[in-house]
Amino acid sequence: MNQINYQKELDKLLAVQEERGAGKEAVPTLFLHSCCAPCASYVLEYLCRYFRITVFYYNPNISFAEEYRKRAAEQKRLIEAYNREKKGYCIRMEEGDYEPERFLETVRGLESCPEGGERCFRCYELRLRETARRAAEGQYDFFCTTLSISPLKNAGKLNEIGQALSAEYGVPWLPSDFKKKDGYKRSIELSAEYGLYRQNYCGCAFSVREAEPTAGLAE
Repeated sequence: MNQINYQKELDKLLAVQEERGAGKEAVPTLFLHSCCAPCASYVLEYLCRYFRITVFYYNPNISFAEEYRKRAAEQKRLIEAYNREKKGYCIRMEEGDYEPERFLETVRGLESCPEGGERCFRCYELRLRETARRAAEGQYDFFCTTLSISPLKNAGKLNEIGQALSAEYGVPWLPSDFKKKDGYKRSIELSAEYGLYRQNYCGCAFSVREAEPTAGLAE
């Protein structure tokens, strides 16, 4: 069974957009779920020339309120910097509810599951479902997530869930594997350039126990 190259799928879509040479009225809108500023850094730099992006910061998986607030503040700071520098079309941000109890209910019974397994897939679906729902409400042209930039995240599973939710909510899913084309490497460079806080664990209490203190891998 051939694996889908989601980066190539995205390249095709962006090429069509460039060929159109669309005016401002025709620029498509993208509702982009973001897990954190470091992961969003490359994705926003890459896509803000093609889309009018609203970043949706929705991460109930983050177990600790202080950590949640710190990551949210970094996301806002990065967007403000990009808008000042006019990297592309103006970027907006929408923050979802912080509801860690919803995450815990979603993964109940999977607390001992290893990182990267079924518990994480449930978490993907939780965050992407809320993204798709709000994208449909806002009549966005596409929805997507920054999660695939991380080497620790399953891009195939993320796209599979995104496509299923696209069919359910009637909003096109933007195919992606943002770690490709040195996307993850670029996110590290941008994190250093903007002095972004880079966490070394995904966010939930379960991921903390498996995190390597010196790994430096953002979600």
